[in-house]
Amino acid sequence: MNKQKISIILLIIFLIGLGLTLANALLDDNNKIENTTGTISVGNKTIHYDNAGKCIEVIDGNTIQVYGIGKVQLTQVKTPDMNESGFSDAKKFTEELCLGKTVYLDVDDAQPQDKYGRTLAIVYTNTSDVNRELIDSNHAKISYFEPSEFKKGEI
Repeated sequence: MNKQKISIILLIIFLIGLGLTLANALLDDNNKIENTTGTISVGNKTIHYDNAGKCIEVIDGNTIQVYGIGKVQLTQVKTPDMNESGFSDAKKFTEELCLGKTVYLDVDDAQPQDKYGRTLAIVYTNTSDVNRELIDSNHAKISYFEPSEFKKGEI
């Protein structure tokens, strides 16, 4: 092989390695985002949030994947499971509200994670309270549990 072919092969290997490194860095959801607390206004309410990140996947109607945070379970709401009627509609509704957008999480201080390690939170976007929107649109029902910082009727 001549030097030009070897140079091209090495360049291709380098570019593939660089691409994989960048993809790994961007998709690694174990990186914690620091100092993301703050407040936003949604409608006529001022909301304090504990964490924020970009929604990179909607798993089902009330579970999303957030970059830098991991899986987030929308607390106090129950959407249909995969084998139940309404599953696809609830998932699509949540995708329309969250996917690709920055979401703001009001994490449940009394129970920040469920038994599966998912963060339990009320989820907001710049324009909506996602938990409330799911209930108001009949894609979810209130599913209150304890312990929770959120009281019955707050969701």
